[in-house]
Amino acid sequence: MTVTAQIDSTRPVATLINVFTVSPTRQSELLELLSRATEETMKHQPGFICANFHASQDGERVINYAQWESEEHYRAMLANPAARVHMDEAATIATDVQPRLFHVLSTHGERS
Repeated sequence: MTVTAQIDSTRPVATLINVFTVSPTRQSELLELLSRATEETMKHQPGFICANFHASQDGERVINYAQWESEEHYRAMLANPAARVHMDEAATIATDVQPRLFHVLSTHGERS
C-alpha cells in the first residue's frame, strides 16, 4: 500500500518540516541516506505516516516533509537509538539541520 502526505487542516497530525543545508556535492548523498533511513527504520516507528524529500535546484537544501500521528509519536522516534543513528549521520553530511513541527492551517488548490 502506498501512503502519501495528505495535507489537510482538519487532520490532527504532527507535520515535520526539516530543512537541511548541504554542500551541492553532497546533496545526493544526503538524499540517499534519508531515503534509506526511512525505509529501514523510520517507517517502522509507531505513528509514522509518511516522509517526502525535496531537493533544491541549486543543490544547497534538502527538505523533509513528514507526518506523524501525533507529536508524542514524533518525540518517541527522536528518543529511539535506532533512529538517532540515522539522524546523527545526516547531521555529519549537512552543515545545518533545522527540524520544526507545524500545524497545517489552510490548504489551497485548483478546483477540478
